[in-house]
Amino acid sequence: MTSTRYITPGWFDRRVFNPLVAFFTKRGLSLMGSRVLSVVGRRSGVRRSTVVNLLPLEGERFLVAPRGHTQWTRNLRAAATAELRVGRRVEVVSAREVPDAQKVPVLREYLRRWGWEVGKFFEGIDKGSTDAELAAIAPDFPVFQVRAIA
Repeated sequence: MTSTRYITPGWFDRRVFNPLVAFFTKRGLSLMGSRVLSVVGRRSGVRRSTVVNLLPLEGERFLVAPRGHTQWTRNLRAAATAELRVGRRVEVVSAREVPDAQKVPVLREYLRRWGWEVGKFFEGIDKGSTDAELAAIAPDFPVFQVRAIA
Protein backbone atom coordinates (compact mmCIF):
# COMPACT_ATOMS: atom_id res chain seq x y z
CA MET A 1 0.00 0.00 0.00
CA THR A 2 2.55 2.58 -1.12
CA SER A 3 0.31 4.75 -3.29
CA THR A 4 -0.27 8.36 -2.23
CA ARG A 5 -3.00 9.19 -4.76
CA TYR A 6 -5.48 11.72 -3.42
CA ILE A 7 -8.03 13.86 -5.27
CA THR A 8 -9.01 17.00 -3.39
CA PRO A 9 -12.78 17.67 -3.28
CA GLY A 10 -13.91 20.47 -5.54
CA TRP A 11 -16.09 23.37 -4.49
CA PHE A 12 -19.39 21.66 -5.36
CA ASP A 13 -18.56 18.45 -3.50
CA ARG A 14 -17.15 20.25 -0.47
CA ARG A 15 -19.81 22.95 -0.16
CA VAL A 16 -22.97 21.39 -1.63
CA PHE A 17 -23.06 17.65 -2.34
CA ASN A 18 -21.27 16.21 0.71
CA PRO A 19 -22.98 18.54 3.24
CA LEU A 20 -26.38 17.74 1.70
CA VAL A 21 -25.83 13.98 1.92
CA ALA A 22 -24.48 14.37 5.47
CA PHE A 23 -27.54 16.44 6.45
CA PHE A 24 -29.96 13.71 5.38
CA THR A 25 -27.84 10.85 6.75
CA LYS A 26 -27.48 12.53 10.16
CA ARG A 27 -31.26 12.82 10.26
CA GLY A 28 -31.81 9.14 9.58
CA LEU A 29 -32.24 9.07 5.80
CA SER A 30 -29.49 7.00 4.22
CA LEU A 31 -29.08 7.98 0.59
CA MET A 32 -28.03 4.90 -1.42
CA GLY A 33 -26.17 3.38 1.54
CA SER A 34 -24.67 6.55 2.97
CA ARG A 35 -23.30 6.60 6.50
CA VAL A 36 -21.47 9.19 8.56
CA LEU A 37 -18.10 7.71 9.44
CA SER A 38 -16.56 9.03 12.66
CA VAL A 39 -12.99 8.11 13.48
CA VAL A 40 -10.47 9.51 15.96
CA GLY A 41 -7.75 11.59 14.30
CA ARG A 42 -4.38 9.87 14.38
CA ARG A 43 -2.52 13.04 15.37
CA SER A 44 -5.10 15.28 17.01
CA GLY A 45 -7.09 12.69 18.92
CA VAL A 46 -10.21 14.62 17.86
CA ARG A 47 -13.11 12.68 16.35
CA ARG A 48 -13.46 13.47 12.63
CA SER A 49 -16.53 12.73 10.49
CA THR A 50 -17.18 12.29 6.81
CA VAL A 51 -19.88 10.74 4.64
CA VAL A 52 -19.11 7.35 3.11
CA ASN A 53 -20.98 4.71 1.12
CA LEU A 54 -21.26 1.41 2.96
CA LEU A 55 -21.04 -1.44 0.47
CA PRO A 56 -22.59 -4.81 1.36
CA LEU A 57 -21.07 -7.64 -0.68
CA GLU A 58 -21.36 -11.40 -0.17
CA GLY A 59 -22.28 -11.10 3.49
CA GLU A 60 -19.49 -8.63 4.29
CA ARG A 61 -19.41 -4.82 4.35
CA PHE A 62 -16.80 -2.51 2.88
CA LEU A 63 -15.78 1.12 2.74
CA VAL A 64 -14.01 2.34 -0.40
CA ALA A 65 -12.13 5.65 -0.69
CA PRO A 66 -12.75 6.82 -4.28
CA ARG A 67 -10.59 9.92 -3.80
CA GLY A 68 -7.61 7.80 -2.75
CA HIS A 69 -5.57 8.01 0.43
CA THR A 70 -7.65 10.57 2.30
CA GLN A 71 -7.39 11.72 5.90
CA TRP A 72 -10.21 9.36 6.91
CA THR A 73 -8.34 6.38 5.44
CA ARG A 74 -5.16 7.32 7.28
CA ASN A 75 -7.10 7.82 10.52
CA LEU A 76 -8.94 4.51 10.12
CA ARG A 77 -5.67 2.66 9.52
CA ALA A 78 -4.32 4.09 12.76
CA ALA A 79 -7.48 3.65 14.88
CA ALA A 80 -8.78 0.35 13.43
CA THR A 81 -12.22 1.20 14.91
CA ALA A 82 -14.84 3.76 14.00
CA GLU A 83 -18.51 4.63 14.24
CA LEU A 84 -21.00 4.44 11.40
CA ARG A 85 -24.13 6.54 11.87
CA VAL A 86 -27.52 6.94 10.28
CA GLY A 87 -29.64 9.26 12.33
CA ARG A 88 -29.52 8.17 15.96
CA ARG A 89 -28.36 4.65 15.08
CA VAL A 90 -24.67 4.31 15.86
CA GLU A 91 -22.72 1.18 15.08
CA VAL A 92 -19.18 0.73 16.39
CA VAL A 93 -17.10 -1.21 13.87
CA SER A 94 -13.66 -2.66 13.53
CA ALA A 95 -11.89 -2.07 10.23
CA ARG A 96 -9.39 -4.20 8.37
CA GLU A 97 -7.70 -2.88 5.25
CA VAL A 98 -8.18 -5.18 2.28
CA PRO A 99 -4.99 -6.21 0.44
CA ASP A 100 -4.71 -4.95 -3.14
CA ALA A 101 -4.95 -8.49 -4.54
CA GLN A 102 -8.44 -8.89 -3.01
CA LYS A 103 -9.96 -5.54 -4.04
CA VAL A 104 -11.16 -6.33 -7.58
CA PRO A 105 -14.67 -7.65 -6.76
CA VAL A 106 -15.19 -4.89 -4.20
CA LEU A 107 -14.15 -2.13 -6.62
CA ARG A 108 -16.33 -3.61 -9.39
CA GLU A 109 -19.42 -3.71 -7.14
CA TYR A 110 -18.68 -0.22 -5.79
CA LEU A 111 -18.56 1.12 -9.36
CA ARG A 112 -21.72 -0.79 -10.27
CA ARG A 113 -23.63 0.85 -7.42
CA TRP A 114 -22.11 4.31 -7.28
CA GLY A 115 -20.31 4.81 -10.59
CA TRP A 116 -22.72 7.64 -11.40
CA GLU A 117 -21.47 9.47 -8.30
CA VAL A 118 -17.79 8.51 -8.06
CA GLY A 119 -16.88 7.40 -11.57
CA LYS A 120 -15.00 10.63 -12.24
CA PHE A 121 -12.41 9.62 -9.63
CA PHE A 122 -11.69 6.32 -11.38
CA GLU A 123 -10.38 7.99 -14.57
CA GLY A 124 -11.79 5.75 -17.28
CA ILE A 125 -12.26 2.62 -15.18
CA ASP A 126 -15.84 1.44 -14.71
CA LYS A 127 -17.85 -1.62 -13.69
CA GLY A 128 -17.19 -3.17 -17.10
CA SER A 129 -13.41 -2.89 -16.88
CA THR A 130 -11.36 -6.07 -16.91
CA ASP A 131 -10.04 -7.67 -13.75
CA ALA A 132 -6.53 -6.70 -14.86
CA GLU A 133 -7.54 -3.03 -15.22
CA LEU A 134 -9.16 -3.01 -11.78
CA ALA A 135 -6.14 -4.78 -10.25
CA ALA A 136 -3.84 -2.16 -11.78
CA ILE A 137 -5.64 0.71 -10.00
CA ALA A 138 -6.25 -1.17 -6.72
CA PRO A 139 -3.29 0.40 -4.84
CA ASP A 140 -4.78 3.86 -5.45
CA PHE A 141 -8.12 3.05 -3.78
CA PRO A 142 -8.08 2.06 -0.11
CA VAL A 143 -10.72 -0.51 0.82
CA PHE A 144 -11.66 -1.48 4.37
CA GLN A 145 -13.75 -4.41 5.50
CA VAL A 146 -15.86 -3.38 8.49
CA ARG A 147 -17.51 -5.55 11.10
CA ALA A 148 -19.73 -4.67 14.02
CA ILE A 149 -18.10 -4.83 17.43
CA ALA A 150 -20.44 -6.67 19.76
